[in-house]
Parts: sequence; structure tokens; C-alpha cells
Amino acid sequence: MIELSSWTVVLTAVLSVVVISRVTKLLSGLKVVNGVPGACIPFQPLGLPGALLPTSWWNPGLAWVWEGRLISYRKYKSELISYVPFLTGKPSLWTNSIEVARQTVAGGMQSTWIKPEESSRALLPWGMNLIAAEKETWRRHRRIMGPAFNPTMYSLVWSESIRIYRDMVSTEGWDKKDVIEISAVQDYTFKFAMFVISACGFGWPFAWDEPPMNEDGSMGIQKALKLYTDNSTVVLFLPEWIFKLPSKWLRDLYTAREVLREYMNKQIEDRKAEIRGSFESGAQSTGKQDVFSLLVRASEEDGKLKLDDKELVGNVFGLMFAGHETTAHTLAATLGFLGLYPDIQKDVYEEIIRVVGKDRDPAFEDFGKLEKVLSVFLESLRLYPAGYIMIRAPLEDTVLNVPNFNSEGTHAIPIQKGTQVVVDMVGVQYNPRYFPDPYKYDPSRWYGVSSESEAVTAFSIGPRTCIGRKFAATEAVCFLALLLRDWHVTPVMQPGETGEQWRERAMKADINMTLGVRSVPVKLNRRG
Repeated sequence: MIELSSWTVVLTAVLSVVVISRVTKLLSGLKVVNGVPGACIPFQPLGLPGALLPTSWWNPGLAWVWEGRLISYRKYKSELISYVPFLTGKPSLWTNSIEVARQTVAGGMQSTWIKPEESSRALLPWGMNLIAAEKETWRRHRRIMGPAFNPTMYSLVWSESIRIYRDMVSTEGWDKKDVIEISAVQDYTFKFAMFVISACGFGWPFAWDEPPMNEDGSMGIQKALKLYTDNSTVVLFLPEWIFKLPSKWLRDLYTAREVLREYMNKQIEDRKAEIRGSFESGAQSTGKQDVFSLLVRASEEDGKLKLDDKELVGNVFGLMFAGHETTAHTLAATLGFLGLYPDIQKDVYEEIIRVVGKDRDPAFEDFGKLEKVLSVFLESLRLYPAGYIMIRAPLEDTVLNVPNFNSEGTHAIPIQKGTQVVVDMVGVQYNPRYFPDPYKYDPSRWYGVSSESEAVTAFSIGPRTCIGRKFAATEAVCFLALLLRDWHVTPVMQPGETGEQWRERAMKADINMTLGVRSVPVKLNRRG
């Protein structure tokens, strides 16, 4: 029988081993970051359990990029900072410098920097896609996908946006009301954006009031798509066995996934059959211009670089998740800001009336003339960048040239092979070197700037710039032109609340797989 003193010795020995191993891990991590200023923390911000725990003084967590967006880099007087965990996770470097981002993200095919496999895992449940791919695989996907994003597609996005907006107004009964109070404007922007990308991405032109279930009581495609996309962050991390638990929510999620999988495979076969038929008849087009149809056609025509069925589905679902959340969140933020700043809203309304008038529907040809409408959208995207981090690691030892803090020039930082470097896109958008007074909502920053300009860094940079950025800008400008011509937007405030207090309360960031604004309460008052 071991005496109490013996147990004390054993526990002391175990504790000593644990402490020594953690100190060794910490020292090793400090060596990796090579003197870059930062903090020693228990858990890696992007790993478990750190990402699930609230952001606090001792745990950065996922939300630190938002909570510290105005102070973190200033605190360490550096545009490259480090987090070195001593309990779990790898050391990482974080930057709010677009110059560093260009070295790590925008290097092209010959770059030594790649997206680590573990950072792309969540993007691959439906198949390899352009967002997750690297090097030659990325080149193959980009070559097939590129032609689908063309003026004909953007014209379709515009016309579908008008159709869906009109359907929303009629179905919701807005055409019979003068005042509409909305507790969360996302309820509408998310449905609108999902319907646009469903129509233009998949060729599924849903009606606003389409029933969620089929006539036989089975789950319809619209219901499956909404259920899966609304819970995509959760689904991606659930093990397969958990869907067998006796939970209606889990069973519905499993059903939604299988409905989508079966439907997508059927769509691929149908499109391939149509394309083969058009080849045999000598026709130049199947008539369908949605992204999915164009991808299948391009892949069938390019035998050398063609995508397999799983890759076709992976790319369209990648666009679904990346595209509809980005646009929906940014539209919600835009309406919140326009309600908060009526002078800016007045300028935008006057531009809409000057370009479009009061009677006709806006035309796709008006897009380039609605500069202020685009600018309010781009400024909201800057303040709430949906793709809030980009992770890269070098394949070999290398050097980063980092801008000096508050002075000209750069200094070189040696980077070890495999070191995780995270481009903090929230930090970039709030970096006063690029955007003076970064907290201020100032759409004039974007006057004269195209949505496809390299200056719009919230869409990423270089070759990896979001392929759907013109798609998103087109539907956003059309939606805003229609809604703001019909309605004046005001924020729904609590008694005694100021505008800035409302902004801090109602427009907090919500961080999951993407970053967006939380529930924005607004009131719509009919104009005229």
C-alpha cells in the first residue's frame, strides 16, 4: 500500500514533467516566431479549445481579430505579431499588412507559400474546389471556372435580383404597407442572396413563397438548401456517427445533405446529357447560363483539365457558402449604416433617382453609373470583411519583409519552413495606413473605384482574389437601388439610445466560418 507521502512524490513528479514539457513547448515556440512581438497564451486562437472559448485577456479566441481590430497591432507597435501557445496548438504569426499579404497570398504558381491542408478541410465536404485548391490544382479549377463569370452571367444576376426583389415585396405584402419594422434585416438579405445564387449558380429560380416540402411530404430542395447552409459551420465539424442519434434536428440535417447530394448528381447527369446532345446537333449553347451549367459545359469541352463530378459540385457549393453569406451580411450592414447616417442615405437616393428615375426598373447598363450605391456596399464590406483570415505556410525557410511601424521602410523577418502566417483581413481593413480614421463609415473612400479593383482588398488579393466579386457587387447594387428608391431606412433604437450606442449594440460582429454583422433591427418608411 502506497503511503500519502509516496503519492505526493508521484504527483510532484508528474506535475514536474508536465511543467517541463510545457516550458519546453513555449521555448520552442518562441524560437519559431524569432523575436516577433506578441503574447504567450494557453491555446492557439484557431484551434480547440481556444476557438470555442470566449475572447478574454488570457485567451484571444476567434473574436480577437474583431475585439482588437483598433488596438492589437498598435499595442505591440508592429504589423506582424505572434501568438505562442504553451498548452495546445502551434505558434503563429498574424499580420495586418497588405504588403506581407502580397508576399504570402499573392505569390502565384511559383510561390513558396501555400494554404496548409488543415486550414482547407472545412471547405472540402462536397469535393475539391477553387477556394481550397493550390498550385496546379488551383490552376485547373480556375481555368474551368473563369469563363462562367462573364457579362452574360452578370446580366442574369441583375435580372434575377429584380425578379426576386419584386417577388419578396409582393409576397411579404410590403406593397400594401407604408411602414415596415424588421427585427433582423438578415431575415430578408439572407433569403434574397440565397435565391439569387440558387438561380444564377444552380439554375433553380425559387419563388419567395415556395413551400419547403414536396407534395409527398418529403423535404424539398429549397428547404434542404436553407437548412444545410444555415447550419453549414456546425455540419462540417460533426462526425458521421452523430447523425444517427435520436434528434430531429440531426436527422433533418442528414436528410438535407442527402437530398442535396442526390439532386446535384442528377443535375450533373442531366446537364451532361444536354451538352452531349448540343454537341451532336452542332448547337453552340444548351440555353442555360447558370454557373453550374457553364462549368459542366467548360469541363466537358476541356478534356485535359476537366473536373470530375465531385469537383463540379464542390465548386458550386463553395460559391454558395462563400457567396451568399458574404453578400447577405454586407447588405445587412449597409442598410444598418445607411439608417444610422441619413445624409449618406440621402446622397445615395438622389443618385438612384438621377440615374434610374422613379418609374422604370434599373437596367444592368446602370451598374457603372450607380457609383455611390456601390461605394456604400464596399465600405460596409471593408468594415465587415467576410473572409476575415487567410492562412499560409512556407514550403521552405524564407524571409518576410515587414513594414516598419509608423515609419518608412521595411525590416526582414526570417520565417521557418511550415510556420503558420495568418493574414488578419479585419486588421488590414482597420489599418490606418490604408484607411485613415478606419472606424468611420466613409463610402467616399470608394468613389471612382471598381468592384474589381485591387484596392478592394476585402475580396482578397492577387490571383486568389474572389472570383465572384463582380457577381456579389452586381446583385448588391441592384437590390440597394430598388429598395432605397422605394424605402427610407431608419434604425430601430431603444429609448434614450444614441446612434453610436446603437451601432455598438446592434452591429456587433458574428464570427463563424465567415464574419458578418449580427441581427440588425431597422424600420422601412415608404418614400413619397
